[in-house]
Amino acid sequence: MLKSYFQKKLIEAGCDEAGRGCLAGPVYAAAVILPKDYKNNILNDSKQISEKKREILRTEIEREAIAFAVGIVDNVEIDKINILNASFLAMHRAVEKLSSIPELLLIDGNRFNPYPSIPHECIIKGDGKFLSIAAASILAKTYRDDFMFDAHQKQPEYAWNKNKGYPTKVHRDAIRKIGTTSIHRMSFRLLPEQLTLDI
Repeated sequence: MLKSYFQKKLIEAGCDEAGRGCLAGPVYAAAVILPKDYKNNILNDSKQISEKKREILRTEIEREAIAFAVGIVDNVEIDKINILNASFLAMHRAVEKLSSIPELLLIDGNRFNPYPSIPHECIIKGDGKFLSIAAASILAKTYRDDFMFDAHQKQPEYAWNKNKGYPTKVHRDAIRKIGTTSIHRMSFRLLPEQLTLDI
C-alpha cells in the first residue's frame, strides 16, 4: 500500500499532471490534500489502473479529500512556454485553487518551479509511492480524459476517445490526411516528416 504522508505534522498536497506527451489538448494537473488516516488498497498511479476503476476512485477522492483542485494549461499556452513549464503552471493553478492552504507540496517527478511560500519535495515515481500524489494523478487523468472525450464528439476522425491525444498511428494518420485542429500543439513534432506537413 502507498504511504499516507511524507511529514506527519504538515498539511501536504500531492500534485501530478496528465497529458504531457500528447500532441493535442491541454495539460491537466491536480492537487489533493487527503486526511492523514486515509487508506485505500486500490489507489495507485493512474497508469496502473483501469478506466472504470479510475472513475470510481475519482468519486471517492473527491468525497474523502480535505481539499482538491484541478489546474489547466491549454495548447496555445503550451506552445508559448513549452510543455515542461506548462506542467508546472498547471500544478500551480491547481494549488492556488485549493480551499485549504498546504504546508508542503509533494510533486511527482524530479523537477518543479517553486510555488510561492510553500516548500516542496520532488519524488520520482511519486504517484506509485504516496496516496496524495496517486490521488492527484487520478484526478488529472480523468478530468483530461473528459476533455478529450468531448473533443472526440466534435472531431471523431482523430479517435481521441481511444488515444486521448497521444501520438498513436491512427492519430498521426488523421493529421496526415485531414490536417491539424485548434487543439493541436503546434510546437510538437506532430508527424515524423514534420517539414513536409502543410499546416
